[in-house]
Amino acid sequence: MTHGYTTGIPESTPSYGIPEQRVAEPASAPAPAPKKPGRDRYLDLLRSIALVRVVVYHLFGWAWLTVLFPSMGVMFALAGSLMARSLNRPAASVIKSRVRRLLPPLWAFSALALALMLAGGWNPVKDPDNGGTWGLIKLIDYVVPLGAPPFPWHLGSKSGLLEDTWAVQAVGPLWYLRAYLWFVVASPLLLWAFRRFPWPTLLAPLGLTAIVGTGLVTIPGETGNAVTDFAVYGGCWVLGFAHHEGLLAKIPRYVAVSVSALLMAFGLWWASGHLGPDGWDLNDIPLAQACWSFGFVVILLQYSPSWQELPGRLARWDKLVTLSNNRAVTIYLWHNMLIMATVPIIDQAYDLPFMQSDRAVAALDSSYMLWMFFLVWPLIGLAILAFGWIEDIAAKRSPRLWPNGVRRGGGRRRSA
Repeated sequence: MTHGYTTGIPESTPSYGIPEQRVAEPASAPAPAPKKPGRDRYLDLLRSIALVRVVVYHLFGWAWLTVLFPSMGVMFALAGSLMARSLNRPAASVIKSRVRRLLPPLWAFSALALALMLAGGWNPVKDPDNGGTWGLIKLIDYVVPLGAPPFPWHLGSKSGLLEDTWAVQAVGPLWYLRAYLWFVVASPLLLWAFRRFPWPTLLAPLGLTAIVGTGLVTIPGETGNAVTDFAVYGGCWVLGFAHHEGLLAKIPRYVAVSVSALLMAFGLWWASGHLGPDGWDLNDIPLAQACWSFGFVVILLQYSPSWQELPGRLARWDKLVTLSNNRAVTIYLWHNMLIMATVPIIDQAYDLPFMQSDRAVAALDSSYMLWMFFLVWPLIGLAILAFGWIEDIAAKRSPRLWPNGVRRGGGRRRSA
C-alpha cells in the first residue's frame, strides 16, 4: 500500500524591512524559511522496517520477531494516520482513491496465483472447504478482497518443485488486504466517532478483542477471522487517527509510555498462559497481539520526530526507504511467493561439479536459509521492476521502474 505522510507547515514569521535612517540599529536575523511540505521520513522509515520484518518472519518463522517489532500493528497505524489526513476531502472520493490504488496490483498477483493453482490441478468447484457454486463465488475475493480468497491447502506433492503447501504460503497473506479494505471503508465512521468520543473509540477495539479474541464469544468461519482481525488491529488504526489529530501529543510522554508499558506487560502475561502451536508467536494469540501492538505503536508515535530527511547515518538508506514506500503493495503481495522461488534456484547448486562431496552438500544444507535470505532480495527487486509500475498506474501517475527518489539527471525527486 503506497502511503505518504506530510509534515505540518509552520506559519512563517513576518520579516520587516529596516528604514534607511535607522542604520545604527542592528538588523534582525532573517526569518527562517517555512518547511516545504513532504513525506514524514520517520514514518516512511517505520514502514520500511515493518516490510523487512515481514519478509524475514515469513522466511525464518521466528516467533520472537512478533514481539521484537509488531509489523502489522505498525503498518495499520501508519495507514490510519494517512487516512485521517486524506479524509479532509470528501469521504467517497478518498475511499474510491484508496480502493483504486489497491486493486490493480492485487489483480496482477491474483492472475498469476490462480493460473498456477489451476495449472497444478486445483478445481475450486470440487474444493473440500469451499466447493460447488460457493467456491466459484468466493473467487471474487481475488478481484475485490471482501473476504479471504479460497485456495487449496495441499497442491502437488512434497517431492515436487515446491512444497505441497505453496498455495497457502503464497495466498495466505492476502488477509492483510481484506483487513485494510474494511478499515478504509469504515474510516469515515470511525473518524467521526473518534472526533466526538476519542477515548471510547480508541479503546473499543481492545475491548472487542477481549470478547472475540479469547473464545468468550466465538464467531465461526471466515467472518470470525475478519472480525477478530478488525478488532486486533483496530486500535492501531485509530491510533493513527490520534497521531494525526494531535491527541497523542497532548498526553505527557511519561504517562503515555508508562501506561503503554503496563499494557504491553499484560499482553506478554496473557501470551505466557495461552501459547499457540508456535509458542510466543503473537499472531496466534489475539489479545496479546492487540495489547502488545497497541502499546508498541503508542511509544513509536510518541517519539515521532517528523523528519523531512533521514538524519545522520540513516541518510545512507534514503533511496531504499523511498523505494520500499513507493512499492509497499508490490513487496507485500509478492514476497512470500518469491521466498518459495528461492528453493528451486538454490537446489540447482547441488548439481554443480564442485558440490558432489559430502562436505560441500553439508555446508549448503547448513547455510540453506541464509542463501534464501540473500537471494530473496534481488528477486523482490525483479518483482518491483516487473510489477511495481502497476502501483503508479493505479495511482494515476506515470509508470516508473525504480522509484527511489533519484531523477535520471542525478537530482533528488520529492517522494510521491
